[in-house]
Amino acid sequence: MDGHQQRRALSAAERALEALEKGDGDAARRAAMEAASLDQIGAFSHLVGAVELATADLAATARVGSSALAALLEAVGPGPLAARAAGLGNG
Repeated sequence: MDGHQQRRALSAAERALEALEKGDGDAARRAAMEAASLDQIGAFSHLVGAVELATADLAATARVGSSALAALLEAVGPGPLAARAAGLGNG
């Protein structure tokens, strides 16, 4: 395993959440796909699907709904991104 590549996957996942915070679904999708492609340990294997749910919610209601939020929290797991993902539910 390349630790540098896994760190890049984490950074891409963080960018996906940041893009969701800004309401930029396209950037969120791109970053989530990058995270999934760089991920070597399966940490972000569900991130693309969770981001898709969140961007659909944002497009429809201008907020991330509870189902999409739960999917995002599951996709990022416990750790440094969980608090950021949880903050998306406050919109």
